[in-house]
Amino acid sequence: MTNQTLIDADRSLLWHPYASMVDPPPVFPVVCARGVRLTLADGRELIDGMASWWCAIHGYNHPVLNAAVGAQLEDMAHVMFGGLTHEPAVRLAQKLVDITPRDLQTVFFADSGSVSVEVAIKMAIQYWAAKGRPGKQKLLTIRQGYHGDTFGAMAVCDPVTGMHSLFRDVLPEHYFADTPGIRFGEEWDDDDIESLKALAESRHDEIAAVILEPVVQGAGGMWFYSPAYLDRVRQICDEFDLLLVFDEIATGFGRTGKLFACEHTRISPDIMCLGKALTGGYMTMAATLTTARVADTISAEGKGVFMHGPTFMANPLACAVALASIDLLEQTGWEQRVAEIQAQLQDELARCRELDNVVDVRVLGAIGVVEVDRPVDMHVVPRRFVDQGVWIRPFGRLIYIMPPYIIDANDLTRLTSAMYHVVVKLSH
Repeated sequence: MTNQTLIDADRSLLWHPYASMVDPPPVFPVVCARGVRLTLADGRELIDGMASWWCAIHGYNHPVLNAAVGAQLEDMAHVMFGGLTHEPAVRLAQKLVDITPRDLQTVFFADSGSVSVEVAIKMAIQYWAAKGRPGKQKLLTIRQGYHGDTFGAMAVCDPVTGMHSLFRDVLPEHYFADTPGIRFGEEWDDDDIESLKALAESRHDEIAAVILEPVVQGAGGMWFYSPAYLDRVRQICDEFDLLLVFDEIATGFGRTGKLFACEHTRISPDIMCLGKALTGGYMTMAATLTTARVADTISAEGKGVFMHGPTFMANPLACAVALASIDLLEQTGWEQRVAEIQAQLQDELARCRELDNVVDVRVLGAIGVVEVDRPVDMHVVPRRFVDQGVWIRPFGRLIYIMPPYIIDANDLTRLTSAMYHVVVKLSH
């Protein structure tokens, strides 16, 4: 296909995420991806600032990950996980238990981040049913959160400011506390937890669990809040008999400067959801980890089985490349690289604060965010970035980057410069 033929066929046949079929935003055909560069069908190269929605932490076409997929393919691409097992799944489960917070001891593999959240919600509800408290079926969370696009996950996304208000009347109703107001790095004030504490105290007989994106609220607003909030939430959960679920789908595997965002404090959740960077962007895969207490209660005191089973659960190819991705992360000095990216983002995005249309600039780890005063036009702004040789996909009022960790300083400067120049144009 020619470039234009491909675009025309795409427009008539394909429905892209968060897009209309009547007046869709532009798409840019990619024919190759290597390192941090995407090559378009028309020959242009783009520096990728999005890591393919935050998962391609090692960049594209990495020889180590390619080799892991190829080696596994020689043995088997897939086998059902009901009644069967295989070495890649066992080794990956052991690796995840080794690197995640100390209390997490069992692993349930899923096939997307949204599904891992569904699994976490079902675990929490089934746990309390097994404990003889079936009335504990609600979730408590905070506003501006995002946990996925399936129905259970949508129900714990912000029903007002989130992306799923259309479905509000058909979703289960849960409890929403105020968004934490104290920024990452600011001095803690106990007033910031009062909204969540009041709901926990008054509704704990109905609430199965608190679910949060620790430290970084991702697609709900790219807000970075104080880790001290998590310490207080853990205390509240223990006081009022609630499970604590951390959604680390976007924040896991080094993105915030810690291997997992909850490591900015010392607490451990009862359930943790992982995804996105788990396989380095090669395969769709997720995992829900939980404590032996939760697993044993569901298994021994309840129905005896956990009622979930994805068809592609523990796909061998995905398990093999996930193992290779985690090993690669551990071997390549990711902490220093993410720290260098953070320092460069802080330095180079600072000038955006001087622009009249900029509300806020915030940086944490390998995340850089410029918040402007009005929603960006998705028919115009992505094309402006492509014209500057970069791939940056804003949403709402947020222009942000979460690049692969392998990006060098020059390429990162091209991303931050493009952000600045596009924001300047938006102000005119």
